[in-house]
Amino acid sequence: MRSVFLINSMLLTALLSAGCSQTANSPSSAANISGINHVAGQSVNSFTVNGYGGSLTGNSCCIMLPDKWVAGLKANIKWEVDPKTAPPFPGYKDREKFKAWEQALEDSFQQNETIVDIPKYDHACGLTVHFLPCNQVKVTTSCYGYGAPEYPVKEPLNMKEPASCPVN
Repeated sequence: MRSVFLINSMLLTALLSAGCSQTANSPSSAANISGINHVAGQSVNSFTVNGYGGSLTGNSCCIMLPDKWVAGLKANIKWEVDPKTAPPFPGYKDREKFKAWEQALEDSFQQNETIVDIPKYDHACGLTVHFLPCNQVKVTTSCYGYGAPEYPVKEPLNMKEPASCPVN
């Protein structure tokens, strides 16, 4: 039992002391990660920021952010999207149809990745990732909640994907 506690303590210490390379020489603190999907008809199945898992159903713990913002601070965001293009669910009766549907569903998931700047902050209140049409992403460390006048991300929810997206 003591060895399990020791291993768990070591893992927790490693997790809390890890972080972005930009934060290596400055004090950092753990911050929650949350996400907001702005795209109608599309689900974000999962996402990570700099390897730390986030949640669209509340806050996830944790990402390490420097106590004081430093120039060049980046967020490497990876996410999986369900574009809702799989055929309709066939039910469980016919095992072969179910397995084929399950494979089609998994094959329809899209993997995305981008690196964005973390905007300047005086005090980080967690990191919120906003998933926008055309696989665009914005992040904020704002202490205000989405929809508050002071909140920096103003895009509405339930945005439609355009017929074509600009090429980056």
